Amino acid sequence: MTHIEREAMEYDVVIVGAGPAGLSAAIRLKQLDADLSVVVLEKGSEVGAHILSGAVLDPIGLNRLIPDWKERGAPLNVPVIGDNFYMLGAAGQIRIPNAIMPPLMDNHGNYVVSMANVCRWMAGQAEALGVEIFPGMSCSELVYAGDGSVKGVVAGEFGKQADGTPGPNYEPGMELHGKYVLLGEGVRGSLSKQVIAKYDLAKGREPQKYGLGMKEIWEIDPAKHQAGKVTHTMGWPLEGNAGGGSFIYHLDKNQVYVGFVVHLNYKNPYLFPYMEFQRFKHHPMVAELLKGGKRVTYGARAITEGGYQSIPQTAFPGGALLGCSAGLVNVPRIKGNHNAMLSGIHAAEAAVEAIKAGRSGDVLAAYDLAIHEGEIGKDLKRVRNVKPLWSRYGLLASLGLGGFDMWTNNLFGLSLLGTLKHGKTDAAATEPAKRHKPIDYPKPDGKLSFDRLTNIAFSGTNHDPDQPCHLTLKDASVPIGVNLPKYAEPAQRYCPAGVYEIVGEGADAKFQINFQNCVHCKTCDIKDPSQNIVWKVPQGGDGPNYPNM
Repeated sequence: MTHIEREAMEYDVVIVGAGPAGLSAAIRLKQLDADLSVVVLEKGSEVGAHILSGAVLDPIGLNRLIPDWKERGAPLNVPVIGDNFYMLGAAGQIRIPNAIMPPLMDNHGNYVVSMANVCRWMAGQAEALGVEIFPGMSCSELVYAGDGSVKGVVAGEFGKQADGTPGPNYEPGMELHGKYVLLGEGVRGSLSKQVIAKYDLAKGREPQKYGLGMKEIWEIDPAKHQAGKVTHTMGWPLEGNAGGGSFIYHLDKNQVYVGFVVHLNYKNPYLFPYMEFQRFKHHPMVAELLKGGKRVTYGARAITEGGYQSIPQTAFPGGALLGCSAGLVNVPRIKGNHNAMLSGIHAAEAAVEAIKAGRSGDVLAAYDLAIHEGEIGKDLKRVRNVKPLWSRYGLLASLGLGGFDMWTNNLFGLSLLGTLKHGKTDAAATEPAKRHKPIDYPKPDGKLSFDRLTNIAFSGTNHDPDQPCHLTLKDASVPIGVNLPKYAEPAQRYCPAGVYEIVGEGADAKFQINFQNCVHCKTCDIKDPSQNIVWKVPQGGDGPNYPNM
């Protein structure tokens, strides 16, 4: 390939991703030293366009970052008024008493929010401090210094043709260099994945685990709406087929967030996570809530679930991993935004200290120590066994043993179980199709449940069809030659956007990638049993355009 000449811009700190982690880092950097030059690069068409989260926000990170956020108009307008936990069966439900839940599960003092809108507000706060924010700028490559450290990224490359060659309107992009590069790309970020591999950051850690989170916003009958009501469910329809559960959060304006999470370590390749979500909405309790309402928005994204034992080394030569790029989600709480914000704050403080000492391009050891030994590590350590217990023994054991383990951690600061291991990756957990039976899913009714292509229209997703496909295959023969006969090609089902399909039968079967549908959830990169699919960033501005997810 011909070497591409690019202009370079120099900054003190380059941040990839305008999520809660990246924006917290940017704000904290300028709070500590107004003279620092800080740039944030965001692949979405605007800040918030690619942000999808539950979300019930624990404001601990925001309290630390901007103590007067309420006076500044932060969009935290719906305080939680009550928690509800249910175990579902096909026809009914049993409420789990709040009194037996560990204190950390209590959402008192938290807020039902749109994290997309929180990030939009945070971007305004950052820009007021002098941070440069460039949306629509995908970071496609890392730039390395002569000593092997990361010194920057390539951003803003546009106009490649489908075959990867420059088109008539090709723009090579720019190199943005920094004394430190902070990666806040979210789950399974393409650059983060590269640095974890290059510097062996996951050595000695457990494999990262993931879930697939799918979410719809509904406008419902005002008589059924209770702003601030929070409901979580487990059990039906997944039952023994997979781990996971749902969330239903009432925000303002008669809207509710209806979400469903499927743990991606499921065994049966016939499992269809999206259709499990659609089936869930037909449960009597949920159907009654949504009856007479209308779906407004749909989206999906992967969630890091490995927790404490899966956090890699978070600092590498020249930079650091922030937020979900490091895997900082508290699984039983279904919360990661608070830790993402705290990670951005810690990274900024470590970078400022290093820059003041005249350093650059080295490992921010103080940051890694703050993540593992500080409040984030403590938050995740006390729930570290919930996920592996669920994976090994199922839902009921997880409720009993996992709840007991969280109580002992809460009361005594220790676990009688030690630290359990996760074992296999989610891809390796997939078993051959011959060990399982296909699952018959009801056809969507178009009122409560919808097919994938219909729902994708409610995500605002768009990709230039003339650019190279950003979903690449290491070996083009694997989907039909290996995955189809051995695993019934699960990509047809695990993708929540209908990107992958088998066209034709027998000798005429072909694996088709409809990359225009991609909502950037990264599930394919995670769950493909042959680990043959690699997700890369498309050109900037493409993908979903979530309004207030």
